[in-house]
Amino acid sequence: MDKKRKLLTIGQFAALHGINKKTLMWYDEIGLFHPSFIHPENGYRYYSYYQSAVLETILLLRELDVPIDEIQTFMKNRSAAGMKQLLQEKIEDLDRNLAHLKAVRKTLSYHCQNMQTLLAMDLSEIRIVQKKERSLVTVDVSRDDTFDKQVEMITAETQKYQLRRLHDASYGTMIAVDRLKRGNFEDYSKLFIEIPFPIKKDGLHIQPAGDYVRAFYRDAAESSAPCYQKIFDYVEERGLALSGFAYEVIINENVIDRAEDALVQIEIPVKSK
Repeated sequence: MDKKRKLLTIGQFAALHGINKKTLMWYDEIGLFHPSFIHPENGYRYYSYYQSAVLETILLLRELDVPIDEIQTFMKNRSAAGMKQLLQEKIEDLDRNLAHLKAVRKTLSYHCQNMQTLLAMDLSEIRIVQKKERSLVTVDVSRDDTFDKQVEMITAETQKYQLRRLHDASYGTMIAVDRLKRGNFEDYSKLFIEIPFPIKKDGLHIQPAGDYVRAFYRDAAESSAPCYQKIFDYVEERGLALSGFAYEVIINENVIDRAEDALVQIEIPVKSK
């Protein structure tokens, strides 16, 4: 028998497409997808095999979260051009969602790495680590800026780059190495927030890939000056030179209740002299 002419019961047709037969009944009731034949005596719905492609189109659009009213409009005026436009819009939506999910995964990995560091770290250890390039949103700050003003500035700047929430990125402060060499260990140059997804826009600070010296200090319990002095001694002994900026981030802020328990990580690019 020609499979295109064979009629399937509503249960058979629903099973063929992996859906509940109540879904087919609902589609029929709202005028979206009708049976090929309804038995005049018992009202049973029957579907022909050739309707499968139409139903799969509807199911695809539903899986892409296209509203029912939009699907109804599309199905009444189906065309290759209309289908192409609708799918292209959904591809763009998916690309945006994928970019966001990748950014969230990157942030989760960053926090997970910080927790692993906390569990295994030796605060006195200074080491060389390799880092990938990062794109940072930055604002210039000075000692005269109030904390409220600094928050307002970095918030306004990040809004240009479509960060959904602050947890989408890591953030911290930067000090120019030349200021550190003059002993200005708290004369911060910039605030930064990392853009956790690929982006090419003017105005971003590119933190270069390469070798970094990494050290830690407790923000409230000790001054940053001794930590930086240890870094100076460390790189001098190994014939290295600091460059660019020192990047400071608090790595335990999501597991502490008091600011005085903050643990600061310092990373500075290094190269051979």
